[in-house]
Amino acid sequence: MRILEIPLTRIVIKKRIRKNLGDLGSLVNSMKRYGQLSPVVVNRNYVLISGQRRLEAARKLGWSTIKAIVLDREKPLEMLELEMEENVERRDFTPEELSNGFDSIERLRTPPALRRFLRWLRRILGRLFSRKRKS
Repeated sequence: MRILEIPLTRIVIKKRIRKNLGDLGSLVNSMKRYGQLSPVVVNRNYVLISGQRRLEAARKLGWSTIKAIVLDREKPLEMLELEMEENVERRDFTPEELSNGFDSIERLRTPPALRRFLRWLRRILGRLFSRKRKS
């Protein structure tokens, strides 16, 4: 297995299981902001095995190359099994895991002094609005 930077024009897309790539907007934004986090997978003839959404997002961004894992696999059965494996053997975050992750990001983005100020402001606003409702 090797990881190479491959020109997008060299990658060949043959018959795929996934027909609908869905909305690529968020993936394009992610790759624009963070770069390519996971390589696509191709065989030694640069036939795409997995990562078509990443490949299409790279094209939309105007990239000329993409990082790719090059596997020594040619048999159609092996390539199909690998395509299926990459898309089946993943697990999305649970709602609780997502919430915890976003909370952690917010804590890291917001300095402690600002957090204290925002808590104080919420308490003050809560008191003001609770008084107005009582009146």
